[in-house]
Amino acid sequence: MRRRIFGAAATTVVLGLLMPLAGCGSSGDDAGGDGTLHLVAAEYGYTPATSSKAFWDKVTADFTAAHPGIEVDVKLLPWSDVDREVSRMVKEGKAPDMALMGSYSDFAAQGRLYAADELLSVTAEANFLQPLAEAGSVGSTLYGLPFVASSRLLFYNEALFTKAGVSAPKTWSDLKSAAKALKDKGVKYPYALPLGPEEAHAEAMIWELSNGGGYADNSGNYSLASDLNIQTWRWVKDNLVTPGLVGPTPPAQLNRADAFAAFLRGEVGMVNGYPSLAYEARDKGIGVGTVPMPVSDTLGAGESTPAVGVADWMTAFKQNGHRAEIGAFLDFLYQDKNLSDFAGRYHLLPSTVSASRTPAGGGLDKKDEQFLTALRGAQLYPVNDPSWVTVSDIIKRNIGRAVEPNGDPKAVLEEIAAQAKEADKKH
Repeated sequence: MRRRIFGAAATTVVLGLLMPLAGCGSSGDDAGGDGTLHLVAAEYGYTPATSSKAFWDKVTADFTAAHPGIEVDVKLLPWSDVDREVSRMVKEGKAPDMALMGSYSDFAAQGRLYAADELLSVTAEANFLQPLAEAGSVGSTLYGLPFVASSRLLFYNEALFTKAGVSAPKTWSDLKSAAKALKDKGVKYPYALPLGPEEAHAEAMIWELSNGGGYADNSGNYSLASDLNIQTWRWVKDNLVTPGLVGPTPPAQLNRADAFAAFLRGEVGMVNGYPSLAYEARDKGIGVGTVPMPVSDTLGAGESTPAVGVADWMTAFKQNGHRAEIGAFLDFLYQDKNLSDFAGRYHLLPSTVSASRTPAGGGLDKKDEQFLTALRGAQLYPVNDPSWVTVSDIIKRNIGRAVEPNGDPKAVLEEIAAQAKEADKKH
């Protein structure tokens, strides 16, 4: 399947609980046949106190009050389990009516999903932010309904920058100079480079886009070993990793969660982050500046490149034949007040144009606006390609080797590209 990749989102930017929480009401694997809609949803909370259960309890109760006779049962699962569990349910013939998860294209390719125009009103379908709608579409058909989203910006510790006498970087050379000054002042991680297996594909895409590269060419085909991408990783290795400007942990062993934790301890000068990190830092008294990712010197300081965007996807399965009921619930769920409420709880961004215009409804503040602006022009992972789940895993497990002391960026990228080509063929 060929696809034009304007953006993408695949993995969420919020980690769930380590253990599943009980959902709203009773839940089991039997997803149909009892007159109740069944939704399997990823858990966004870190603790019982921040669990998504409170949101789903309220929204499902409000929906049933407005639509007597239609009840919605919600089963919450941690992010580490939800995609795999839904796939198991589908394979066993027990698909839920709906699932809020990190992927959708495999199910769309199998013909298992309702398209958005079979579920939503024309107004609701047209309300999604454009980059998210494009990432949720296979061809011209929207199957993955974006729910909440985020974008990535470069975070810097304002106090450490002041101490080092540097300002926010605009180019790679600026970033290198700032990192060197931070290192000279004893900062443990001048620039935190998380290329560990947790989410290396995000950091990799951020760097590649900032040099005019990325994961796909203009035709929408994978271009993982392009000249621009090879150039990017040679620069990162030679200018940041080899001089010791990325901290004591080898990038291939540094996961995003560890990099964020170090930032919150005041040990990181710069790291790419998303909105919730800004709130966590603020709660700890850390002054944070946020700017777009600096661009390569080849492009120049006056140029701009897309930010990386991420989103989570609501899917609706055909198996149980509840199209009308699912459509009614989704039209209700995607009302501004509900979408903004959920996004505000987790410092994420709503996926629709109208909800993103109503900060009072969702708790958006000035800090969120910069992320929302970046999201409107963001590029997302190619989740509309059924091979992306496999390809993203290949990138996560291998891209860190490109900057190892004995690593050859060209050889590593070509190896990744070859594996991705095989994965693409299988789909």
